[in-house]
Amino acid sequence: MNSNDLYDATGEKRWYVAHTYSGYENKVKTNLEKIVENRGLHDVIVDIRVPVETYTDETGKQVEEKVYPSYVLVKMVMTDETWHVVRNISGVTGFVGPGSKPTPLTDAEVAAMGIEVPVSKEVVSYKVGDTVEIKDGALKGTKGVLKEISEDLKKVTVVANMFGRDTPFELDAKDIKLAGE
Repeated sequence: MNSNDLYDATGEKRWYVAHTYSGYENKVKTNLEKIVENRGLHDVIVDIRVPVETYTDETGKQVEEKVYPSYVLVKMVMTDETWHVVRNISGVTGFVGPGSKPTPLTDAEVAAMGIEVPVSKEVVSYKVGDTVEIKDGALKGTKGVLKEISEDLKKVTVVANMFGRDTPFELDAKDIKLAGE
């Protein structure tokens, strides 16, 4: 295969789907995580998932079931090296895509599968230490200092002075705005 067939010229991290032997999903995930750690590939293979649903069976026991049996989702920059790393893990039979060319999931597919929620552009403009105003709910109009932004950028912690005491509130990121906007 020609090297240029695999490269994502943008260097963008996209979700790819690796097909595995049935029952090998967790083993593939664990082995891939070890290789990423050992070879220092964190910047090009950034996330590995085996999506599961948890439900309670008829006996009342919590049961985990794979949402996509025989598949492992890998967020990575597609290069010769990353292709070979994933493809040569024991239990991987190949990537999903025409022929041997891996095809990344579209943003719509990623959202529909619930793997990632698109990041709200407005949250990115905030930083810890900013003075913000709560724009929705019972605390609407309250000003406070942004103390924390969750890793997934969906939740924020705002410390506001309530009754003479600094009180932290965890809010949805969409429910705040920069004070004075």
